[in-house]
Amino acid sequence: MPVFNLVDDPWLHGESAVPSPTVAAGLDGRGYSLRELLLDSHRLAGVTVEIPTMFPALLRQVVLPVVVDALGHPKTTADWLGRFRQGEFTPAERERLDSYLDDWRARFDLFDPIAPFGQAGGLHTAKGETKGAALLVATAATGNNVPLFSSRTEGDTLALTPGEAARWLLHTQCWDTAGIKTGAMHDSQAKSGKTTGNPTGPLGQLGVVVPMGRTLYETVWLNIPIRPDGRADRDVPHWRRAPQDAEWKVRSADGVLDLWTWQSRRIRLFPEDTAEGIRVTRVIVAAGDRLRELPEVEPHTAWTLPAAGRANAASAPMARRPRRHQPGKATWRGLDALLAAQRPEAPATAHQDGFATSVLVAQMRGVLGRLPPAYPLRIDLTGVFYGNQSAVVDDIFHDATPLPLQALSRDSPVRAAILDAAEQAEQLARAVNILSADLRRAAGSEPIPWDRGQRPGELVLHGLDPLMRRMLTGLRAVDEDEALIRRGRLAWEQLAWRCTWQIADRVISTALPSAFGGRTVQQNGRDVAFHLGSAVTDFRRRMREILHRAAEARAAAQASNPVPASTEDSVHA
Repeated sequence: MPVFNLVDDPWLHGESAVPSPTVAAGLDGRGYSLRELLLDSHRLAGVTVEIPTMFPALLRQVVLPVVVDALGHPKTTADWLGRFRQGEFTPAERERLDSYLDDWRARFDLFDPIAPFGQAGGLHTAKGETKGAALLVATAATGNNVPLFSSRTEGDTLALTPGEAARWLLHTQCWDTAGIKTGAMHDSQAKSGKTTGNPTGPLGQLGVVVPMGRTLYETVWLNIPIRPDGRADRDVPHWRRAPQDAEWKVRSADGVLDLWTWQSRRIRLFPEDTAEGIRVTRVIVAAGDRLRELPEVEPHTAWTLPAAGRANAASAPMARRPRRHQPGKATWRGLDALLAAQRPEAPATAHQDGFATSVLVAQMRGVLGRLPPAYPLRIDLTGVFYGNQSAVVDDIFHDATPLPLQALSRDSPVRAAILDAAEQAEQLARAVNILSADLRRAAGSEPIPWDRGQRPGELVLHGLDPLMRRMLTGLRAVDEDEALIRRGRLAWEQLAWRCTWQIADRVISTALPSAFGGRTVQQNGRDVAFHLGSAVTDFRRRMREILHRAAEARAAAQASNPVPASTEDSVHA
């Protein structure tokens, strides 16, 4: 049986924190073992992965639990801050990490015949069947899961190196599709060679939120929750539990370490010797443990608090549920929930959902004033969108946005500026959509349905996206300087005005000739006239109301240097 141990064999790829002229694209050019990755974490910006969803899987399944199990949770904000500020593991902490990895090294052997890492040793089916290794790879064609434009078919053999197999193994434990799984021998709940009702992997049910620092070391501590009471004795990672067999159960997580290393599938890798070395070409993926409920200790998601009116009078109130990311929606468009640093910031009402931010973003509020205001905090969001009863992967979501620390303060003018700008962007998109609808009515057509086709407001949001990210980055450096914040807000509005008018001008230029004369239609029992002139006039009014700072600056500039009304908007477009 081949030996590949994750503790000392290279299987991870680091991203250099200090770019070097000899290192292309910031990569260090070599593989890292788990031991090397942790001990060199202060020299690395992060981990290079095949797809974005792999990073939270590696972080949760190995990196965070090893650090917490070896060094313990920080119990106070001061404790957390001290570890974070030191910038790297101390000599004593490095020794403890080394000793921990030595003590549990045997359980990190990927191909151990009894207790292979993250697998069930001896797992087999009644007929000795296996499937291709593509079953582990979310981007590879297998069964009903055939990615668009994939160059590989299910019939093509996919040979994974031990490192690749390890990474995709952990990805599968976190993100696997739902539905029917192979029925393993000695699984008392398997029927006719299969198990049904399997949910997706635990991360597949979340909109994953991961705070990111300047180095991997800082990212690790940004993702470790402060626990004043420590942790329960039973809360240990899977490698400190009895080796897995085919039996699985429905149970609650014993704590955050159990949750991070949750074994949602029973998996077995089948290595073989090839001319290129050890390769994994066959696997078994069977049913694994199922979470009874998602515990509130889950740190990597924000939460929706269901409105009271959603429950029947005779039923219990609906439990909070994790917030999912929305396809095509940039992170900054959901900052109202992400910045809800006091949990719950927005309680549910009778008819409107409330929300609570993630544990990790909330605890960052406790260190405000103790870190440099310009600290380059970034929030990484990942998610998977499933289709066909969650049995196939339709799409992967990934977005990263800079986040000024001061935005976490409830009364901060930085926070107000960010939320105001995000709301203005949404209002500008609606204003352009209304302009488009009015022009279509003026020409005798119906407006574009909200759920069909692309409305021009989406182009506005797309155009404003880099401007919003530039604003977020710039607000990192202003601290609480209100003069600088006012200048930043005015600059945002002026650029947003120009961007929105560019889209609006395209909408107006494509209006049909019949829109000049207009039409009269019935709305709410009365006649309403629509024509090009009134549509453009109403749009200008909405622009002035939404971007009032830019409108005032333009009015002042025009008073000192008059511009003909006919060229007013084109000059500023």
